[in-house]
Amino acid sequence: MQYNTKRTIQIFWEHAQKFRWLGIVVFGSAIIGSILDVWFPIFFKDFFDVVVREGSLSEKKDELYAILWMIFVVAALSRAVWTVSDYVGTKYHSSVLRSLAQYCFEYVHRHSVGFFNNNFVGSLVRKHGRFVWAFDSLSASLVWDLLPLIVSFIGISVVLAMQSVFLTALLAIWSFILILSTLIFSRAKLPIDVEVTSADSAISGQLADTFTNQVNVKYFNARPYEAQRFDDLEKSWQKIYVKSLHTEAHFRVFQGVMMIALQVGILWLAIMLWEQGRFTVGDFALIQAYVFTLSHKMWNLKHIIRNYYKSMADAQEMTEILETPIEITDKRNAKPLELSDGEIVFDKTTFSYHQTRTILKKLDLTIESKQKVALVGHSGAGKSTIVKLLMRQHDVTAGKILIDGQKISDVTQESLWEHLSFVPQEPILFHRSLMENIRYGKPDATDKEVVNAAKLAHADEFISNFPEGYETYVGERGVKLSGGERQRVAIARAILRNAPILILDEATSSLDSESEALIQQALDYLTKDKTVIVIAHRLSTIQKMDRIIVMEEGTIIEDGNHAQLLKKKKGMYAKLWKLQAGGFIE
Repeated sequence: MQYNTKRTIQIFWEHAQKFRWLGIVVFGSAIIGSILDVWFPIFFKDFFDVVVREGSLSEKKDELYAILWMIFVVAALSRAVWTVSDYVGTKYHSSVLRSLAQYCFEYVHRHSVGFFNNNFVGSLVRKHGRFVWAFDSLSASLVWDLLPLIVSFIGISVVLAMQSVFLTALLAIWSFILILSTLIFSRAKLPIDVEVTSADSAISGQLADTFTNQVNVKYFNARPYEAQRFDDLEKSWQKIYVKSLHTEAHFRVFQGVMMIALQVGILWLAIMLWEQGRFTVGDFALIQAYVFTLSHKMWNLKHIIRNYYKSMADAQEMTEILETPIEITDKRNAKPLELSDGEIVFDKTTFSYHQTRTILKKLDLTIESKQKVALVGHSGAGKSTIVKLLMRQHDVTAGKILIDGQKISDVTQESLWEHLSFVPQEPILFHRSLMENIRYGKPDATDKEVVNAAKLAHADEFISNFPEGYETYVGERGVKLSGGERQRVAIARAILRNAPILILDEATSSLDSESEALIQQALDYLTKDKTVIVIAHRLSTIQKMDRIIVMEEGTIIEDGNHAQLLKKKKGMYAKLWKLQAGGFIE
């Protein structure tokens, strides 16, 4: 398995470099603070050596007070330096976290619609959060754990070398064995940590899927079934999580034995040196302080290395997404779309899903400027595919699509979407106020413009009945509104956007007959002086269209207006009309 560790660190480094001066202060303060912490015990050595030295107390008192004063100064200075590291570190870490979060947010949103169709939203949210906080965990461990450990080890080794090179060599061998064993253990445990992360993502995906479809869970009496599926996922997670904790517990036993060996071994050697007259009482105090410090920091070494691998495992899934090429991209020198008339041309357009299932076959279709065209046909005929290709949710397999003579693959996607308004069959709203949802069509619109658009879409009628009016929050995906209300909000948003090309996907499908009549009035206003494409199954809604395109298996089989197509008694449109005529007789 490829863990993308190198790429993850590279991304972290790129964003950390944006705030390098804050980072220099944080790391510099941590180094200085660690040096002062190593220096600090030396004064205790001097203090105890003075205490046991021959001579009267009055002769030693001033010297002891001077040492105490130095202890106070060094301790205060150490605390001040660490405080600077903490204070600046807060600003540094939060700045990098914000930068990483924004980068991930923007990159994920650049992915195509197909990417989101293949990924659980809940899992994406979890992966985004884990990636960002992986840096926080890694950076904090580096600044306040690993860096002090390295500085302390070097400083303590230098001080002890002045007493005994053999003592320092023993400490180095012990540290090498512990570090090597910790690295081997941590690398062996990495696949387990990755499995824990993957299992956790699967649980998040299951939660998001069932919460989103909670109505289906209730009305299909599927709670026991879904509960069992969720429990199966939890059991899988528990199994690998317990394995992870047991593996770690085994290593803690080995680490504990190593710590005992260090403490006993160092003091045993110190006694030998004391017998030789090379160690003083102060040296014992110094060694004891150093052994305690080093044991504590080395005990954390496992956590440091484990935290490193865990952070890499947490970031793994998001790094894969960041390394996944964007499916639909702008060409290198793509120019903005310059729209003059709004003519749309499909020139021998072919499209296949995954090169296996052909949906459109050399489609030739010209929609003239300000022409209103309806697409009808059985499900799977290619109607929605035409719209998706025009909006560049997918790129064509062969042929081309042009707007006012410009290939849409040659212009920027942002400029293409800027000239399009889309009203889907099932509008999905943000969990924001109605004012914000409608204003999404034109972010700089005034409140008056928003209200006017709502009135034209006959949405103001129900909005005004809410206690909070336009400041009413609609719930996730707009669940607090009825289907017809959501549809009218979407139409109001399109009216406010006022783009020259309008796409309607069964825009009146969620409305009752009375509401549909009102919406038809709004659509008459909305479609005026625009190039319009309508996907329709209810044929009563498209009688006034300039053209009706009937599709079958990715090709056009009929083309004309309502009256012309009805004259073809054996045509598909006439058959469809006859099937629906019972409910649509004028």
